[in-house]
Amino acid sequence: MKIIALDVGDKTIGVAVSDDLLLTGQGVTTIQRVGIRKDTGKIIDMIREYKVDTVIIGLPKRLDGTDSPQTEKVHEFRQMLENKLLSLGMSKDVKVDYQDERLTTVMAEKVLIEADLSRKRRKEVIDKQAAVLILQGYLDKLAFQRRNSQE
Repeated sequence: MKIIALDVGDKTIGVAVSDDLLLTGQGVTTIQRVGIRKDTGKIIDMIREYKVDTVIIGLPKRLDGTDSPQTEKVHEFRQMLENKLLSLGMSKDVKVDYQDERLTTVMAEKVLIEADLSRKRRKEVIDKQAAVLILQGYLDKLAFQRRNSQE
């Protein structure tokens, strides 16, 4: 199975999916937000398409670890997604979790600047790149946990 990561913003949702071995994440798309019901419906479609068993949502916190105004919006998004999974009978098969996303957009911007992308092109792909960083952070945490449990 695979893991999908989401960078949920007000205007867009960046999406990344892991490889089958859960080693790396690849940016898939950026979804233009139209409304929480339709947006979560698109995520459900992607869960089915990529045969995902875990959804990781980037949790935006302030640098000091406290909630930001965006944090509540992300909680609402997760609640709607979990409700849809439940109503479709998928809640036992798909786990939803958070990953700290502090500074991922800043790091994504640096990566894209180093790749010499134009300002316009960076704007188009930054959320997808942030989702990749969220996913990679989660995958690295899983790998660390696996290594420590084997010792």
